[in-house]
Amino acid sequence: MLLDAASLYFRAYYGVPESMTAPDGTPVNAVRGFTDMVSRLITDRRPGRLVACLDLDWRPAFRVDAVPSYKAHRVPGEPHTAPAGIPEEVPDTLAPQVPLILEVLAASGIATAGAQGYEADDVIGTLAAAERRDPVLAVSGDRDIMQIVRDQPVPVRLLYVGRGLAKAEHLGPVEVAEKYGVPVGRAGEAYAEMAMLRGDPSDGLPGVPGIGAKTAATLVGRFGSWAELLAAMDDRADDRLAAPVRAKLAAAARYLAVVEPVVRLAQDAAVRFDRDDLLPHTPADPDRLVELAERWGIGSSIARLVTALADSAT
Repeated sequence: MLLDAASLYFRAYYGVPESMTAPDGTPVNAVRGFTDMVSRLITDRRPGRLVACLDLDWRPAFRVDAVPSYKAHRVPGEPHTAPAGIPEEVPDTLAPQVPLILEVLAASGIATAGAQGYEADDVIGTLAAAERRDPVLAVSGDRDIMQIVRDQPVPVRLLYVGRGLAKAEHLGPVEVAEKYGVPVGRAGEAYAEMAMLRGDPSDGLPGVPGIGAKTAATLVGRFGSWAELLAAMDDRADDRLAAPVRAKLAAAARYLAVVEPVVRLAQDAAVRFDRDDLLPHTPADPDRLVELAERWGIGSSIARLVTALADSAT
């Protein structure tokens, strides 16, 4: 199981009332919500290996160099000085909770992983691509991660929590194909190609003007690869592109030439772990967990996590 940590703790922050505070009045809603989500995922899904994947660079230079508008609307007015592991502009009452979340993970013995110069999405993409032994389940509310789904050499699926864990969608190639109208045989890759054409305002990706989601899905369904689609732009004999569509693509040629590495998740990031990814059945540092529970008033959430770890052994 690969957790998109930032995606989950942002959702925890907005999903759990800020009235959940430590004894000193400090909000701990994100810590409690995130910890409870992890406990539930362990209980319901029973992974043998678990990694919380971190954003060490929420707006990587290689993506900004290619498409300067990438996440530009999220850049705060002042230089970014948030602690490591905190992406983009973060609410004032969430930022102090992220290091505490990392402390809870460390004391529990749950692995974290990150890659310098890459987003958590890329960590997930790299680990999923490298896996040859166990089925993979990524957990995120980020649609971009739909591109990792596949059947071979091991099944890779996404538990999409965009509407919360209670309404999570379990997505594989069949579900992504049905949801977006892309070819099932290469649903993950095709989803990324559709996103390149369609664009994504939430990430500052302009897309191709005049090409919406349905047209984009139809286009990628006619070609076997992104390179094949781009080649067809210059081949007027290729009737898979109608003249009006070819004109729209040609007008966006500069964008189309550079957007692929912006949208595709990396599969070769230099991922570093803080520990082995085997899910522990007992906490790595139970005394530290007790300290954290008492100081921050998160005892019930810690207890649920410890119980979930213990039950995973049976």
